[in-house]
Amino acid sequence: MADMYSTIVVKGPQTVSESTESVTITDNRTGQSVEVPIVDGGVDASAWRDLMPGLWFLDPGFGVTASASSAITELDGANGVLRYRGYPIEQLAEKSTFLEVAYLLLNGELPNQQELDTWTHDITYHTFIHENMRKRFYEGFHYDAHPMGMLVSAIAALSTFYPEAKEVNDPHLRYKQINRLISKVPTLAAMAYRASIGMPFVYPDNSMTYPANFLSMMFQVADPNFQADPVLAKAMDVLFIIHGDHEQNCSTTAMRVVGSSLADPYSAAAGATAALYGPRHGGANEAVIHMLEEIGSYDNIPAFIESVKAGDRKLMGFGHRVYKAYDPRARIVKNHADEVFKVTGKNPLIDIALKLEEIALEDEYFKSRNLYPNVDFYTGLIYQAMGFPLDMFTVLFAIGRMPGWLSHWQESLEQGSKISRPRQVYVGPAARDYVSMSER
Repeated sequence: MADMYSTIVVKGPQTVSESTESVTITDNRTGQSVEVPIVDGGVDASAWRDLMPGLWFLDPGFGVTASASSAITELDGANGVLRYRGYPIEQLAEKSTFLEVAYLLLNGELPNQQELDTWTHDITYHTFIHENMRKRFYEGFHYDAHPMGMLVSAIAALSTFYPEAKEVNDPHLRYKQINRLISKVPTLAAMAYRASIGMPFVYPDNSMTYPANFLSMMFQVADPNFQADPVLAKAMDVLFIIHGDHEQNCSTTAMRVVGSSLADPYSAAAGATAALYGPRHGGANEAVIHMLEEIGSYDNIPAFIESVKAGDRKLMGFGHRVYKAYDPRARIVKNHADEVFKVTGKNPLIDIALKLEEIALEDEYFKSRNLYPNVDFYTGLIYQAMGFPLDMFTVLFAIGRMPGWLSHWQESLEQGSKISRPRQVYVGPAARDYVSMSER
């Protein structure tokens, strides 16, 4: 049966001067081979396609397939490294602001002062939305509509207000839509929350910073002089930064796939937001809160851990599709938790969370499975302490991720990427003739 298979051989450097690594693939049916160079950790699949036309590489979930080449985010899951445009996420979270990071993601370099001032002004003064959205669109939702469902719909609806957004190959018009999405998504998110609890909308305040303005639109109640606590505004900014981008995840891939059809960015962003809506993606931090509430007390932790080992429960917020080490974003959030709790009061669930982490980092069962805390393990605790309800957690994720989605959308267009059109391995019935109704 050997002649039915192909053989792959990985070659390393042949001599000191020959540093090129490659993969050789041989079709054992024909004896033909092709050697493909390894470039930036990947190999060009088109060479394999030419050798074996009509055969497809089956990779459900794209676990070992690179769908794009990108210069935006570097993610080394084995070593717990995350960098935006080469800058470590730890440095950006400590020293930068969300709007500066958004500029970096979109433009490839940190802005100088004039560039940052212009960018910040453009974002700050485009936070308002058309009154028809406020008066008619949001009022059309049922009183208990989920804020994330409203956000998906509202982002898609923006495309009807800006028909020039369809001109995706015009850099000037692209910039306007990018600006509008980043500036307006906090407004749309806050409106979704206020609509879900029957509260009147709060207009943006252009005198405030990006995170402070969002907190004002969320939580202001009959206080025209409302000022967000600076500690909470800073924490919100950091949380947006760490969610800014994360390589080719489900929602980013959705953004690229929809954008590859040359759809306008509002439609593509709505698709990405819908992908984020799913509990396997953006809803993980909400699941962590449910798990901690289910455990209930410190005394119940040992029994819960044993139920996890027995396969009866899942340890939510631990492990990651890419990270096989401690998620660097989780460490950043954990370090900010104490500052937030000084303002809001300590979240009673934090002690349970810390004990779970301590056990997981010491227990061989979890260590052998690379089950380290991920970013979702601590974000929900901070969100909850700041007053956000559970159904707003994924909405907050979407605000932070918007610059990353738009960076990938823009990069894909600039690369002249083809329309996404993967193939499938057909496993259905072979050719057969139609059967008349009387013979079925």
